[in-house]
Amino acid sequence: MSTSNDELIMLRHKLHQGPELSGEEKNTATLFYEKLKELSPDELYSNLGGFGVAAVFSGKKSGPTILFRTELDALPIDEILDIPYRSAIKGISHKCGHDGHMAIIFGLAQDIAKKRPTCGRVIILFQPAEETGEGARAIVNDPQFSKLVPDYCFALHNLPGHPMGQVMLRSGAFTCASRGMVVKLKGYTAHAAYPETGRSPALALAEFLETFPKISSVIKTDEFLMTTTTHASMGEPALGIAPADATFMVNLRSETNQGMNTLVDNAKLIVKNVARKNKLEYGIEWTEIFDANFNDEECVKQVVRAAEITGHAIKWLNEPFRWAEDFGAISASAKGAMFAFGAGENNPQIHNSDYDFPDELIDRGKSIFYEIYKNYLL
Repeated sequence: MSTSNDELIMLRHKLHQGPELSGEEKNTATLFYEKLKELSPDELYSNLGGFGVAAVFSGKKSGPTILFRTELDALPIDEILDIPYRSAIKGISHKCGHDGHMAIIFGLAQDIAKKRPTCGRVIILFQPAEETGEGARAIVNDPQFSKLVPDYCFALHNLPGHPMGQVMLRSGAFTCASRGMVVKLKGYTAHAAYPETGRSPALALAEFLETFPKISSVIKTDEFLMTTTTHASMGEPALGIAPADATFMVNLRSETNQGMNTLVDNAKLIVKNVARKNKLEYGIEWTEIFDANFNDEECVKQVVRAAEITGHAIKWLNEPFRWAEDFGAISASAKGAMFAFGAGENNPQIHNSDYDFPDELIDRGKSIFYEIYKNYLL
């Protein structure tokens, strides 16, 4: 009943050829629903938080519930690699390695189906929409999740630029909270010869560009805080019109969710004061919201133990990764740990158009998760 590593590699290549964007993972979800159904789990769920799929394997004795999670979605990036299994969908490809993560977790499910838990429950979760930060939160908010709330949860993410199979982790903050802020300013157009008769957002936009990069430096805290301006635009490409409208976009990042609340409050106050000073109407939209991801010390010890048993090197991190991962929404409901998994020192970075998940990580990742499973439930 278990799947060989060659078969898992073939599965990964099949997934690579048929990528689907966040919130559109219907075919991928259907594939895994059917494949998990063949394993005869004790419970099988679909349409979790969108297209999420979960299989539950239960022991005969009481015990903890352990959840292992992977992601279903791909990215809006065109495939440039000339490989036999290149993406068949123009403009969409698995450039974050979720195809490899899915192969790891399905291989884990195969092994668990072969040697089922003696106690407790293990949940295999295929989560939609990680890239937008919406999927994990939608899973947790789905009424079906009340039957799946874990005691412990685990996930990994491959990370190029580090030795193949190296396990990188830390207790406490592991990945940052992140959210996008979109500010819309609205004034009143005027003839370029008489700009004083209108209300241009130009000075407000200029103040945003100067002020927002400095927010983190004026907040008194030892926590990592960061603001990155990502877009600014104003008016139309015309020389005879003093503009009325402007758009400003900034990414906010913090080590903790509390830090994010502080950043958000400061950012909102700046927008309010600048807009009022320039007599402009304004609106704020929030997008791509990721919670901070915290690693529980007990769960970190489980990952370390499993990595040592399976012969994987460990690197302790001094600070959290700046990138965001929505697994934090799941680990907020249970004790959890995520680790970064080295994908080769010379491999292209994730989200690069020439990135490809290293197949040799499939068996490695599966072996670490299986050791964690064994220690808890066998």
